[in-house]
Amino acid sequence: MKNHIKKVEIPLKNEEYWSLQIGDRIEIYGTIYTGRDAALPKLVEKIKKNENIIPLEGSAIMHTAVSDAGISPTTSNKVEIEGSIPALSQAGVKMHIGKGCLDRKTIEALDKYNSLFVVTPPVAALLNSKVVYKKIIAFPEENIEAIHQIGVEGIPGVVAAAHGETL
Repeated sequence: MKNHIKKVEIPLKNEEYWSLQIGDRIEIYGTIYTGRDAALPKLVEKIKKNENIIPLEGSAIMHTAVSDAGISPTTSNKVEIEGSIPALSQAGVKMHIGKGCLDRKTIEALDKYNSLFVVTPPVAALLNSKVVYKKIIAFPEENIEAIHQIGVEGIPGVVAAAHGETL
């Protein structure tokens, strides 16, 4: 039933991961992290040094900056962002949220580490209305591009890559 919208809770459990398929329409609830060009490579470097600064198991990372004007995904296939996806997936991130298409090697890494790519509409007013709280938790020197923790209720999305397949 493709018109059904699935409610997805973060942290994402393995059984929920396996139930999601490409093309599924979802709404995301819970606590997610944000990051983009400036902060995600720094987070990967911390992970490589075994400095786990945020709990990543089952987490979701949205490729966005956070400001008073709202949140809206940036293009996920930017080198700094797409380059971080395999390492973040290996570290436990189950869902990457952004826009655009990813390279085949990235799709294979998502599959290898049981992670998904979800596209969401770049509509700041809509997405901002789904945010219940936000706070900077890493790399505050990056300002709006710092790693934020945000509570969300119903961020819309479509599963664009899962289980080695993509739209």
